[in-house]
Amino acid sequence: MTATATNDATAADSPDPIQEPRLWRNNGWTARVVKNEDDEGWAVDKKNPKPLDAPAFNTLVKTASEFRQRQVQQLHARLHQNITINAASGRISVTLDIVPDDDDPHALLAARDAAGDELARVRVSSGFKLNKASAGAWIDAGFRRPD
Repeated sequence: MTATATNDATAADSPDPIQEPRLWRNNGWTARVVKNEDDEGWAVDKKNPKPLDAPAFNTLVKTASEFRQRQVQQLHARLHQNITINAASGRISVTLDIVPDDDDPHALLAARDAAGDELARVRVSSGFKLNKASAGAWIDAGFRRPD
């Protein structure tokens, strides 16, 4: 058996916690011990799975919460990039914000001066690679839309 923890709206709407040996629900989280179809044995304590209890449930919720938080951080880092360039006119912050739209994926390339004033904003391909070279080339080209 495998113990899994999920965060779902149904569990959050349920005011009454459930604390059964193979099903716990509390504070919007559900943990369930299920059959491990990929293995002959049990994934939780092998052939003799332990019932869920408060410490096991809390550990599952903590692990699932940390995993979800890492996923959100990684997605944010992939979709929102930032580089600072020392240009002739001063420090310029160049950002790339990817818009993962199924019908029209694109990105917005923007530049701000040291005071935070926007100098330029252009739409680019969602595959645009932001790095010091591409940011510097964009600044040197007078913020014309990159090819």
